Amino acid sequence: MKKAVGLLAVIFVLTNSMFAQANSVSSINELKSRIVIENVEDNSPNLMPVTSNEKKSTALAIMYSLLLPGMGELYAGDYTIGKYLTAADGVFWGVLIGFETYGQRQEDNYKAFAQSNGGVTLDGKDEDFFARVGSYMSVDEYNTVQELNREYSKSYNVDTHYWGWESNDKRKEYRNLWTSSEQAYNNVRFAVGALILNRIVSVINAVRVVNKHNKNLSQELGWNLNFGVENNPTLPSTLKVNFSTQF
Repeated sequence: MKKAVGLLAVIFVLTNSMFAQANSVSSINELKSRIVIENVEDNSPNLMPVTSNEKKSTALAIMYSLLLPGMGELYAGDYTIGKYLTAADGVFWGVLIGFETYGQRQEDNYKAFAQSNGGVTLDGKDEDFFARVGSYMSVDEYNTVQELNREYSKSYNVDTHYWGWESNDKRKEYRNLWTSSEQAYNNVRFAVGALILNRIVSVINAVRVVNKHNKNLSQELGWNLNFGVENNPTLPSTLKVNFSTQF
C-alpha cells in the first residue's frame, strides 16, 4: 500500500516538473505569437491588431490533466465534464488520506496490543509475522504446525520471535485490530487506483476537447487600421486611411 502511494507521489512530482517546463516554453511561444512589430514613419495614430484564437497543445493538455484532472479540459476551453473530474479527484484524495490515517492508527494499536498482551518484541518483525501472531496462540503452536507440514524453513526462533496469548479472547481482539488495519490499507489501494483512473479519463477527454477546438479553428483573422496625413508640396494635404485583413 505504501509503495502504491509512493508511486503516485513520484508520478505527481515528475508530471509537475514536466508541466512547469512545458508551460514555460508554451508561454514564450504564445507571447511571441501575440507580439506585432510595426514600423511607423510618422506620428499617425495606429490601431493594433486584435488577438486571434490559437490552436491548443495536446501535450500541454495531457500534462494539465495528469497534474489535476479537469485542468486539461479547462485549458482547452470546455470545462463541462472536467469540473466533475476535478471534484472527484478531491474526493478520492480525501478518501485516501482518511483510510491511510485510520490504517496507520490501527496498525499502531495492534502492535502495542501484541507487545503488552502477547509478549511480542516489535523490532525486526515483518508483516507476515504480525499476521501469524493473530492466527496462533503461541509461537510453539505455530512451529509445531510447520514441523507437521515439514516446512521447517518457516519456523521461528522462539527467542527472537516469541509470542504467547494468555487467552483466546485476547488473540481474537488482536486479530480484529489487525484485520481492520489491513482492510483500511486495501481501501487505500482502491483510492490510488481511482486517482490514476480519474487522470486517464481526464487525459482522454482533454485530448478530445483539444482536437475538437483545433478542428473548429479553421482560420485566424487579423486586422489593422491606420490613419495618416500625407503631405504634398504641390497639392493640399490629404487624409490617408489603410485597412487590411488577413485570413
